[in-house]
Amino acid sequence: MTNNLYKILKYNENIVTVQLCNKEHKIFKAHFPSNPILPGFLQIDIIAEILEDKITTINKSKFISHILPNDEIMYNITIKNNKKIIKIMKKDKKISEFTYETS
Repeated sequence: MTNNLYKILKYNENIVTVQLCNKEHKIFKAHFPSNPILPGFLQIDIIAEILEDKITTINKSKFISHILPNDEIMYNITIKNNKKIIKIMKKDKKISEFTYETS
């Protein structure tokens, strides 16, 4: 789904760190050509793909800051009451947070 968009740098039970590709990727060329940023739905899709989750419900999402080409981002994963709470960090700063349920 996210064909060559990212490379996994670290993967354990609670933390996944990825390096995004450069601005030449088709996602960044489409969103947006003169100001490339990672769409919010892909922030969710990337971690769901890595964890092999089939999302049934997104309970909450908040996108605070932009994720850019070549960024290294860290997904912090907490599981509580059958929900996954994901916080995305970039350089020790929270830039997104969302909660979802899986089937």
